[in-house]
Amino acid sequence: MNDYIAALLQGIVEGLTEFLPVSSTAHIILTQELLGIDRTLPFWKMFAVVIQLGAILSVIAFFRARLAAFLVSFRASLKSDWKASYRHPLALVLVSFVVTAIPCFLIDEIIGENLESLWVIAIALVIGGIAMVVIDRVYSDHAKTERLEEMSLRQAIAIGFFQILAAAFPGTSRSMATIAGGQIFGLSRSAALEFSFFLAIPVMFAASGFKLVKHLATEPMPSGGEWTSLAIGFVTSFVVAYGVIAWFIQWVRSRGFVPFAVYRVIAGTGLLLWLWLR
Repeated sequence: MNDYIAALLQGIVEGLTEFLPVSSTAHIILTQELLGIDRTLPFWKMFAVVIQLGAILSVIAFFRARLAAFLVSFRASLKSDWKASYRHPLALVLVSFVVTAIPCFLIDEIIGENLESLWVIAIALVIGGIAMVVIDRVYSDHAKTERLEEMSLRQAIAIGFFQILAAAFPGTSRSMATIAGGQIFGLSRSAALEFSFFLAIPVMFAASGFKLVKHLATEPMPSGGEWTSLAIGFVTSFVVAYGVIAWFIQWVRSRGFVPFAVYRVIAGTGLLLWLWLR
């Protein structure tokens, strides 16, 4: 298949799945498998991570007014009561990011090995789907934190640890880990989902930047065609993800996460059966 078409299709898949609790990483890897892409090639490994940044930029564009208000209020809190500024949503996002980033950097090789295993992805899809149903049913009616402004440092740290689980076991889903962790520690569906969007910004900037710099430092410079493929995937993921965000927020507020959990179990079971038969 033409590399540009392959990049376009992967960009669409990334944009559709980045913020849904179904694991965009798993879907990109499976898409590459179905398209016959050699996943051992360094460029396509880097491509799968870097195009996620396109989807993350859609969060900044979509929530630009809210992010701008957060920046203004955070600056004001630093001036008025800097000791209490750690309770600000932006500070809590940074706390979760640090809790996630340091361990993930240390286990980068393990993460890379698990990314190569379709068995790990399939099992994580199934287990994560079951966990989503249980957590949503048990904790959704006991939420005490309805808004990001009400979050605690303890909740931010806990969500950071859940993010490590998602990074270590591809197929778990970064979005699912954030939302599930948030619900367990008292966040409402809406608050957990919104925190998931904002936490994605530093997490995926760091992951994409690290992967791109590592690729450029250890591999030959991408060709002109490869840069074009990367640009196609990047832009496509941005456009598609931007359209998904508003729909997903409305869906979760009215219907919850169960349909996504059922999809995960079906997809993971199907993948396990395919791997076993192969």
